[in-house]
Amino acid sequence: MNFIFISPNFPVSYRYFCMRLAGNGVNVLGIGDSPFDDLMPELKEALTEYYKVDSLEDYDSVLRAVAFFTFKYGKIDWIESNNEYWLTFDASLRKDFNVTTGVQPEDLSLWKSKAAMKPGYRSAGIPCAREHLVTDIAAAKEFLDEIGGYPVFAKPNVGVGAEDTFKIENEDDLVKFFEVKPDAQYIMEEFVFGDIYTYDAICDSSGKPLFESSFRCPNVAETVNNGEDCFYFVTADIPEQLREYGRKALEAFHVRSRFVHFEFFRLTKTKKGLGKKGEFVGLEVNMRPAGGYTPDLMNYAHSTDVYQIWADMVTDDARLVQDSGPHRYCVYAGRKDSNPHSHTHDEVLAHYGDRIMMADRMPDIFAAAMGNQMYVLLCDTLDEVEEARNYIIES
Repeated sequence: MNFIFISPNFPVSYRYFCMRLAGNGVNVLGIGDSPFDDLMPELKEALTEYYKVDSLEDYDSVLRAVAFFTFKYGKIDWIESNNEYWLTFDASLRKDFNVTTGVQPEDLSLWKSKAAMKPGYRSAGIPCAREHLVTDIAAAKEFLDEIGGYPVFAKPNVGVGAEDTFKIENEDDLVKFFEVKPDAQYIMEEFVFGDIYTYDAICDSSGKPLFESSFRCPNVAETVNNGEDCFYFVTADIPEQLREYGRKALEAFHVRSRFVHFEFFRLTKTKKGLGKKGEFVGLEVNMRPAGGYTPDLMNYAHSTDVYQIWADMVTDDARLVQDSGPHRYCVYAGRKDSNPHSHTHDEVLAHYGDRIMMADRMPDIFAAAMGNQMYVLLCDTLDEVEEARNYIIES
């Protein structure tokens, strides 16, 4: 099997996808914009060959790289980056080289447009917030009248992450939003009071989930925009309604042979037309693994190896590795150097001892969302999760 992995070195944990594929006997052919000598040794060993391009943004350069690999190794079976940023490029390359093991360009609108995601959720019987495709301030005010007023949340219709998002709480905020918003298509949606939970899954070629997980997600927009520390945790088990909605969403969004990350609100207030306190509401879908070190947190929480589950999906269309231990809560705590904290780094390490699975500095590119200094630790109860938040994050 010939598998082309786009940008195999970024994020850094994606080397594990390549390593597991290579362990399954796959020819892993990497295309990236970093020099080969800069790749981590274990990634170099996993790659059958690596083709450096000056820029992954240059489609023609990447196209030539795929053509070279096709000439040298024969028919390409898979092209994938597991990165939403390259979703369109991946799909176009598949179409150009007749690679059928992945989404095609004509199927992307449901996956990339946030305006299309809400109807997708509704088609599965999953409630979600009302939304408005932003045009002008007059139309925005009509939408506000329809939903009963402020607050609302505005975000790019197509995009990844929490940059350039706006919470609009009054007319002054609304006017300012139209003055400063970037030149891109935006959606505005009614504000939902709730905690963000995820449904994460690896699906086989028929859409059946081979692995399922969930984490209580940070409010990334507030983390970035307000300079807050980052704290979230993978749950020991998935709430039953969330599992039901997640599986319905897999069908509604036609997910096949992918690692995906869906977001939901768990209502903290009963809201007419959406649901009762404690129930789940659809937010948005991401056709990639959860960001940062979250796949590693899933491994710790479920005593498994999601990278191997994904690789077995690619080669065997099945799950071959099972959970091998208890399910626990796995916490991520990311502290920003600019924020005060009650306990030093050494005190955190001493306090949690062998419960800490990882402790590392984050690359600057992730620091705004994930913090500068990160800790990953295991907890047995939600009370222990809250204690970890207080000990590591609070000042």
